[in-house]
Amino acid sequence: MQGNPSGVTTRHSPGRPEQDGSGSDPAAAAGTTSWSRRGPGVLLGCATALAGLLYVLPAGIALGPLLLWPATRPGALGILMAGARRLTRLEWTRRSFFFGDRFPEHYEASDRRILRYLTVRSCAGLVCLLVLGLLGFGVVLAGLLLSGAIQGSLRWDELLMQALLGGVLLFLDLQGLRSLLALDARLARECFGPSEQELLHRRIDELASSRAAVVQAVDAERRRIERDIHDGIQQRLVALAMLLGRARRGRDPEQADALLRQAHQESRDVLAELREVAWRVYPSGLDSLGLEEALGGVSERCGIPVRTEFAVRGPLPRSVETAAYFVVSESVTNAAKHSGATAVSVDVVLGGRALTVRVQDNGKGGADPAGIGLSGLRSRVEALDGALHIDSPEGGPTMVTAELPCA
Repeated sequence: MQGNPSGVTTRHSPGRPEQDGSGSDPAAAAGTTSWSRRGPGVLLGCATALAGLLYVLPAGIALGPLLLWPATRPGALGILMAGARRLTRLEWTRRSFFFGDRFPEHYEASDRRILRYLTVRSCAGLVCLLVLGLLGFGVVLAGLLLSGAIQGSLRWDELLMQALLGGVLLFLDLQGLRSLLALDARLARECFGPSEQELLHRRIDELASSRAAVVQAVDAERRRIERDIHDGIQQRLVALAMLLGRARRGRDPEQADALLRQAHQESRDVLAELREVAWRVYPSGLDSLGLEEALGGVSERCGIPVRTEFAVRGPLPRSVETAAYFVVSESVTNAAKHSGATAVSVDVVLGGRALTVRVQDNGKGGADPAGIGLSGLRSRVEALDGALHIDSPEGGPTMVTAELPCA
């Protein structure tokens, strides 16, 4: 469903994707709609501009005193905006039908923006009507000049001078018409969707939020690594040192041999846990073996069966591979430790310019998207302009889907 400024929603057939909530680009719209369709849209725009001017001026003059008085301003403004929104709805339909524009969903322009749009659009439309009239007048004059040259009533030097002057005027006329069409498209984007300045501010806010989230995710990952080393590896090393100390001080050879066997097993466990912590920091196999083999390592280290479907042909950006790996690794680890799942499926598919990573388990669900692990994944994915979706109802199953742009 697509929303227009008047609050009416209209269904559109699937088209090209919208860019950051902005309206369609004029150049792109020109490529998708022919002049046989855009021409009537331009002529209709001249008529709607005249209608808008005939509404705004009398209504503004009649309701002006009421708009100046605070007690009557809301009612007068409501009457003025009722007609203004109808005219704006007509303009929205004209741009969508004749020019193929697609505007953001559920976007409603303010009253001030609608009035500004109607005023500027009416003036621009009347100028466009004047330019079209001059163009038609020039065509008639060109026909008369050509007829005079054929009949011999006009000398060739005069005809050449008139043709040169007419060519210059035609060029200026067409350039003016092109600029007015571009202005019409820009006014529509500013009224029916976020303006370029708003999109820039929104992008700046997104980048600032993403940067702050990445910093928080890195700090959280460092705290988790410190906790794993302190609570896991450090405790095992202390136990290993105690076993070796008891074996060195012991006088019974059999007891010393048993303590050395325990120390040997403890050292192997320390190495395994240290390797696990190192892989959580960054998997070295991702650089040497690639994403598919690195995901195979995740499946081998998991305590429950993991089915992996990898449908990617060709290389991927290193940042995308790293994010995809950590999405799978964190999701599989959570499923094995917290969900009580008995099976996990991993699907990695490259479609178009985006890599889709989907991890699903048959556990009890209830995963908290605001948790340290999942929020860190979200920050990592959003730093690449991707999206992370977590569906984990109580009772399961849990599905984690990451969409990572590769362009």
